[in-house]
Amino acid sequence: MFSHPVRRGAVVAAATASALALLAGPAFAHVTVNPREETQGNYAKLAFRVPNESDTAATVKVKVSFPLKTPLASVRVKPHDGWKAQVTRTKLPEPVESGDYTFEEAVSAITWTAEKGVRIGPDEFDEFEVSVGPLPEEESLAFPAVQTYDDGEVVEWTEPVREGAAEPEHPAPVLTLTPEEGGSGHGTAPAADKDESGSDDPAAPVEVAAVGTSDQTARLLGGAGLGVGVLGLAAALLLLLAVRRKDAG
Repeated sequence: MFSHPVRRGAVVAAATASALALLAGPAFAHVTVNPREETQGNYAKLAFRVPNESDTAATVKVKVSFPLKTPLASVRVKPHDGWKAQVTRTKLPEPVESGDYTFEEAVSAITWTAEKGVRIGPDEFDEFEVSVGPLPEEESLAFPAVQTYDDGEVVEWTEPVREGAAEPEHPAPVLTLTPEEGGSGHGTAPAADKDESGSDDPAAPVEVAAVGTSDQTARLLGGAGLGVGVLGLAAALLLLLAVRRKDAG
């Protein structure tokens, strides 16, 4: 007698789960660059992760554009079995200075095209790796990407991602860049805080080392005191035994 409500509830639950999956799916299917964060001035290996979003078609071409306002001096492509990589270099309208380099031309794009019989099928993904550097002193770099399917569909992952704004439907892959530790962007370190006694902050490395040395010394002294105490107790017991024997005699 309860079969109909149970079935109805199961259908509602399944429909709700399907709707949530459809809503959540695209958020995990963007073309991205990995890692998502690197350090300014470093050379880095970047992997462009390309998931296949279609249920029926396969990805057969991926084009990634590189920044020309802050060009990269070195861009090297890792060979990828089954895919032909074409590196496009563009002559700049005027020389661009970035870091220690002056560029008259720079890598503007890399296009990976699948060879016959190779593809990224439904429910699959692939990664295309490059080595780049040195990374400029910028907060981030965008790498707009274009994904082409074997049924002719083209998806452009080129929309800018703005801090504080909602993520667009087709965001461009973005690499966040952080200042190099100890670099000029950090400035000088603040003076050490003082505790109530006027000494340096005990959390400072030098003070930590000093505390550790004092602690070790205290342990050694404590151990020595314990040894002396044991010897004194043993001597007292021997003296007590000798007195008892004398009295007994």
